[in-house]
Amino acid sequence: MQNTLDKVDELMVELQSLQPLNHENKKRLEQKFRLEFNYNSNHLEGNTLTYSETQLLLIFDDTKGNHSMREYEEMKAHDVAFHLVEEWAKDKEQPLTEQSIKNLNKTIQVRPFWKNAITPDGQDTRRLIKVGDYKEQPNSVRLPNGEIFEYASPTETPILMSELIDWYRSEEEGLHPVTLAAMLHYKFVRIHPFDDGNGRVSRLLMNYVLMRNGLPPVIIKSKDKDNYLRALHQADIGDYEPFIDYIAEQLVWSLDIAIKAAKGDPIDEDDDLDKKLALLKQEVEAEDNENDIQTRLTTEAVRAALKDWGYNFLTELALTTSKFNHFYDKSSHYISLMLNGSGQTIQFEKELLLEQFESLLDKSDKDKSLQEAVLAFRCNLSAFKKGGLNTFGCNYSVEIKFEEYKYEVFVGYFEHEGQGQKTRSYIKKLLHKPLLPEEIKEINKQWGETLFKHIEHYRKRQNGNDKI
Repeated sequence: MQNTLDKVDELMVELQSLQPLNHENKKRLEQKFRLEFNYNSNHLEGNTLTYSETQLLLIFDDTKGNHSMREYEEMKAHDVAFHLVEEWAKDKEQPLTEQSIKNLNKTIQVRPFWKNAITPDGQDTRRLIKVGDYKEQPNSVRLPNGEIFEYASPTETPILMSELIDWYRSEEEGLHPVTLAAMLHYKFVRIHPFDDGNGRVSRLLMNYVLMRNGLPPVIIKSKDKDNYLRALHQADIGDYEPFIDYIAEQLVWSLDIAIKAAKGDPIDEDDDLDKKLALLKQEVEAEDNENDIQTRLTTEAVRAALKDWGYNFLTELALTTSKFNHFYDKSSHYISLMLNGSGQTIQFEKELLLEQFESLLDKSDKDKSLQEAVLAFRCNLSAFKKGGLNTFGCNYSVEIKFEEYKYEVFVGYFEHEGQGQKTRSYIKKLLHKPLLPEEIKEINKQWGETLFKHIEHYRKRQNGNDKI
């Protein structure tokens, strides 16, 4: 182990002698580490985006491939978290805290979701995964040999996490940065404090320590997963040196890359050309096939699309709408799914429950051809509380209209110079392409502005024309 740490120190001295990097070299190095870390850390946990799809998403903010909405969200959220720990590492006055670790988990997890799990007695189950909070139930895992591996219990977790922070602060100045980073990674994983995302958070924390000490980030390659896990398992039996040595070896790779970049040398690896060609092939095929879409409008295609991104979209709309309930005496929110003109409607108060949404989808016939499908979110707010004699209401909707190969999102809005409700198309996409988080955010923003302008318009009209 010491020989590898000595090699790290030697390379670090060489890298420091080449500082500062010029803008071009610094930029290509940062992009290299950013893509490698996001792709590999997520790929280790089962994310199926390819390297080229990761590059397309993070660099060009575009998507290709047939993946779930959550996989795209996870990759973008992980990128945000990576930049977050970079900023933490630069701020020498900001200490590492339990709350900052919780925020890191919340960042990468995006939102609550359902996941398959194992009960304490080894039975398969399914439960809601919360984000940013310590686990409330055991999160045991079944090893490939069938054995159940136990992490810290929910009761032990807060105590152990507090002790972990104390340990880190006491060793921060004494241990070699690589040893400190590796042991923080291992101790965190051994607690497994969150329902999900522990592996990704552990690697982010490890790189926080390294970058805080002026070292480049470590990239655990997904193709080297077996060796990575083997070193972790040796630490599980009290033999920490193989894991520390493993992390040091990966850091040597990062330092070699950084030194090449600093010298202006190419930093592409042997497989980088294959990655670039794969990206080119994907883009060309996507362009060629844009008019040869395989996904046609059926009930199953609608169900698949809405399960992928529909619930998150509607939840955001419901949250924004509920902020306006305070101003009205009566409020009701509806969601309807109409297939060829007929369908089901559900009503809820402030929060759309996942079970409600899934029950709406389950009522639709499967594999049925469609001419049109419409998912509508409607709010009916009546009797503005400060309206006096001339109170007013609000009845607006957001509609997703599915057609043969595409869908289009419409938002009902208030026209100041006109009368009544009108609709505006905000986005149109092919049926097989998901509604992305940033698109959901923008539509939700416009929805909130729509409701606010309605109130603003009627209050101005009252103040200008009516004596109440």
